[in-house]
Amino acid sequence: MTFRPYDPEKDRQAAFRVYREAGWMGRSPEEEEMVGALLSGYNVMVAELEGSAECLVSTAPATLRYLKEDLPVCAVMDVLTSHVARKQGLASRLTALQLARAAADGAVLAGLGMFEQGYYNRLGFGTGAYEHIVAFDPAGLRVKADHRIPARLGEGDWQEVHAARLARMRMHGSFNILSAEVTRGALYHPKGILAYGYRDGPGGALSHCVCMASEGGEHGPYFVRVIAYRTREQFFELMALLRSLGDQVHLMRMFEPPGIQMQDLLQQPFKRRRISERSSYEAGIYAAAWWQVRILDLPGCLARTHLPGPSVRFNLHLQDPVERYLEPGAPWRGVGGDYIVELGPCSGAEPGSDPSLPTLATTVNAFTRLWLGVACATSLAMTDDLSGPDELLSQLEETLRLPTPLPGWQF
Repeated sequence: MTFRPYDPEKDRQAAFRVYREAGWMGRSPEEEEMVGALLSGYNVMVAELEGSAECLVSTAPATLRYLKEDLPVCAVMDVLTSHVARKQGLASRLTALQLARAAADGAVLAGLGMFEQGYYNRLGFGTGAYEHIVAFDPAGLRVKADHRIPARLGEGDWQEVHAARLARMRMHGSFNILSAEVTRGALYHPKGILAYGYRDGPGGALSHCVCMASEGGEHGPYFVRVIAYRTREQFFELMALLRSLGDQVHLMRMFEPPGIQMQDLLQQPFKRRRISERSSYEAGIYAAAWWQVRILDLPGCLARTHLPGPSVRFNLHLQDPVERYLEPGAPWRGVGGDYIVELGPCSGAEPGSDPSLPTLATTVNAFTRLWLGVACATSLAMTDDLSGPDELLSQLEETLRLPTPLPGWQF
């Protein structure tokens, strides 16, 4: 068994086989072209068994907005193992190696979308905040804005749409995945994509757009795969555009945009939910925490952490479970250890301990959630692996008063 970089000439067909066994692609030439393009835009490592790639882990460079700072992130895009190589520990070890490579290259965080809660916890990932998925009748959108005739966008406009996504309005916790091939994948669907936008940016650049895929027939449901806007006015123009489809489309589903409470914009949301219950067009608002994140470089993260609350100093005893999955020669060994930490307007972490300070004992999983604002210290002490004096927990809650972190980008 060998871990090595993906070789498109040697591994392309083996990678397609792994994708098909996972149920992530069919056999059409269009799907092969799309998956090949995605792999070309990622950093891919494979585990080779008996001359064939049987496990692959793909990552892409990204950023995460922490208050007003953009931090370099390793986004884990794909983790797949073939049916013949399951339960060998390949995916865990190969993912750990990708984290080590990313940390050595300067990433201070890693994030991913999980297939189930628990698996990636062994690599130090902590669960993110709930995101809302809103299913609504577009005819019932309560927006006062009108919309202009939009430009029709297609799969060939993926680079332009990607640039609009990168320039969109962002809030605390939002991700930007830098590889444009990610958006190329988002604009592919076997039934085709319906995408519309406006070129109000500098030099006629695409400023705001919405891209949808049909999950049914002529009446939907439609699923909004991409929505990007830079201003409040642009958001409402896109909502007015969606409303204009309401005479034909009975249901749309979308992730609630960060900072927006979509229920405010819906007419009679409870009535519509009741009368559509158990139908193909069931309206409602659902919640799930589908994403996870972990710190790769603790001093690097805290050096860019500027909190509005009062400063608090403490000893941090940090455990990192990833080390047991790292190869002996990996360029990074996790972030476990003892630190003196300060959180406040000027934050930082340095190795060591001070007997005069209180001690917080936790895992990188839970501390990442605390630092990012997913949950407060008292909550994590109840539901996660975190413990410390009550006074310290109260001080941490006073200092870490953060907006709810929301990715704004599904991956």
